[in-house]
Amino acid sequence: MKHPRIFQLICLLAHLIYKAHSFDGNQQSVPTDKLLVLTVATQETDGFLRFMQSASYFNYTVKVLGMGEEWKGGDVGRSIGGGQKVRLLKEAMEDLADQEDLVVLFVDSYDVVFAGSPEELLRKFQQASHKVMFAAEGLIWPDKRLSEKYPSVRSGKRFLNSGGIIGYAPFINRIVKQWDLHDNDDDQLFYTKLYVDTQQRVSLNMTLDHKCQIFQNLNGAIDEVMLKFATDRVRVRNTMYDTLPVVVHGNINTKIYLNYLANYVPNAWNYEQGCRSCDQNMVDLSLANEYPSVTVGVFIEQPVPFVPEFFQRLLDLDYPKDKLNIFIHNSEVYHEKHIQRFWEEHRNTFASFKVVGPEENLSEGEARNMGMDSCRKDAQCDYYFSIDAAVQLTNKQTLKILIEQNRKIIGPLVTRHGKLWSNFWGALSLDGYYARSEDYIDIVQGKRVGVWNIPFMAHIYLVKGEVLRTEMKERNYFVLEKLDPDMALCRNARELTRQREKDSPSPESFHMLRPPKGIFMYITNRHEFGRLISTANYNTTHRNSDLWQIFENPVDWKAKYIHPDYVRIFTENHLEQPCPDVFWFPVFSEKACDELVDEMENFGTWSGGKHEDKRITGGYESVPTDDIHMKQINYDKEWLHFIREFIAPVTLKVFSGYYTKAYAIMNFVVKYTPGRQAYLRPHHDSSTFTINIALNSKGTDFQGGGCRFHRYNCSIESPRKGWSFMHPGRLTHLHEGLPTTNGTRYIAVSFIDP
Repeated sequence: MKHPRIFQLICLLAHLIYKAHSFDGNQQSVPTDKLLVLTVATQETDGFLRFMQSASYFNYTVKVLGMGEEWKGGDVGRSIGGGQKVRLLKEAMEDLADQEDLVVLFVDSYDVVFAGSPEELLRKFQQASHKVMFAAEGLIWPDKRLSEKYPSVRSGKRFLNSGGIIGYAPFINRIVKQWDLHDNDDDQLFYTKLYVDTQQRVSLNMTLDHKCQIFQNLNGAIDEVMLKFATDRVRVRNTMYDTLPVVVHGNINTKIYLNYLANYVPNAWNYEQGCRSCDQNMVDLSLANEYPSVTVGVFIEQPVPFVPEFFQRLLDLDYPKDKLNIFIHNSEVYHEKHIQRFWEEHRNTFASFKVVGPEENLSEGEARNMGMDSCRKDAQCDYYFSIDAAVQLTNKQTLKILIEQNRKIIGPLVTRHGKLWSNFWGALSLDGYYARSEDYIDIVQGKRVGVWNIPFMAHIYLVKGEVLRTEMKERNYFVLEKLDPDMALCRNARELTRQREKDSPSPESFHMLRPPKGIFMYITNRHEFGRLISTANYNTTHRNSDLWQIFENPVDWKAKYIHPDYVRIFTENHLEQPCPDVFWFPVFSEKACDELVDEMENFGTWSGGKHEDKRITGGYESVPTDDIHMKQINYDKEWLHFIREFIAPVTLKVFSGYYTKAYAIMNFVVKYTPGRQAYLRPHHDSSTFTINIALNSKGTDFQGGGCRFHRYNCSIESPRKGWSFMHPGRLTHLHEGLPTTNGTRYIAVSFIDP
């Protein structure tokens, strides 16, 4: 043709005339029974099931094409492909081509959710006044050379996306009838070439949804969208065009962001009603004839505080022990004593008990593969429950709760005390590492409660055994490139397409690709489950290293070392006053007493009760004791913190109006024995007040002992293990240590506010 531009103008004029005659302001709306949704899905992935749930919520009529067929369309999320979808649509349209009043919506399913109703969809389609409308996006794919052939637009997205098409059946049929390519050819390139052909675009009356009235593609547009919360449901709002799209598509690398949006859209969670999808498809274990069999994988991959307490909490889980198979991997020699003790006491408690120790020299990834595979290979294994020793489960119902939630992979939310550190990420950065989602803090702090689809979890999770034997049947899930094992697992489960070639596939090798697994991973914060232990700065050179954890893990330190009745001092006035201004109260647990004595005896260099003492200023002690200072075992900072946290509140209670500095120079453990030093002569202390904590038991460990206050002629002769005296140090409370007649007596003493 000699004048192609004149021809284009003639086509455009014809198109405008057509629109003017075809649009009638009073035209009747299309009834919803004249809308048919077509989608392609070759298997029922988690994404497909989510799509169908959103369609069901709005009462869309959906016909699924290709279910059960082998997927030969390539990995359309990462490369060209998708022709199989066009072929399936072409076959389906042959039976619909004559229905002139039928509107067909063709969308993807694995990465799509509905956000609006059929009525809204049809209204917006009619307002567009075209016979066919494609989704639009701001990025051109797959052939950038076609960019200049696209019609220019004054406002909106310029390029076609094949993930969403809506149109009247005869026109859709006329488009897909032209398909004569292969299943692994590119669907978007096919539609693009038709659209940029001016003659085709006009004759088929095609347009793009430039301003996302119907279709919202997230690729390249994440910054444009936000959640809009309403009373009954949640919408996605495009802030650039101020529109509320009906179909939301997580194309290319935005599937994780779609998962975030779908935690709310359309009716999963809102502020008024909370989580509306949490109870879907739950199972009730109370109705089961017998409980499922669970393989519990325990992993100790570094020195971890409070391991004995971890094992006790594992034992305390409210679940039949004959249904639990224990697999333990320990890479630390330090923890062998803890595992040995647990094994000796409970190896016959569980259905089976296997320990893989540091002598096996397994990497963490290999060990985690072994643990998971032990469930995969066992046809009777219903669930695999992986837990790191850094997780302290305080909820005995945790395992039951996770099973009843009925998800393929689910973990309980556990956090580090007083911090926003948790066992999940709400989003990923572009390089696949941590990014904070908008709702992360609210979920961690319990301001939003529900079951959340997330891209990464670690430390503790439950996986269905059936999933391990079907969708996750490859043995290696924890070793991948340079990723740590948990990141490897999540990436493999979430998105990895397994490819036999190292390089990008050729069109001939598309059949060798599998579609992404797309297994959703969930975290639940519907209950309090427990906490994460900090393993930083854990020094295992001590005999009882947990004693030094008062800074790093204060909650667990308190649970282990503070007397269980300590809190009753403040709630029930649980203390005594055996002598005037001498207060007696519980402060240390049995463990604290035993381990502190053990540390001192392990150090072993007792002073001998000599007057000459180079440890103190001046080098002379007028009333010496046979002792070891806290500073000598490098425990002075921890001890002073203990005084600030647990002694100072008692001081304020019993000595009203006195605010202690909680400072002490002299902090030590005294050892009384008949053969070395049995008693201590009358004396004052160089303190404003003194604490004296009994570290062992009268009658069991020693005979005699106690303390006598001369001014009041008052003696305390039956000290209780873990209980402390608190009394003024100077002027009024001259006191002496009564003789220990048999055994060994230990006390911990501090001269506070000298």
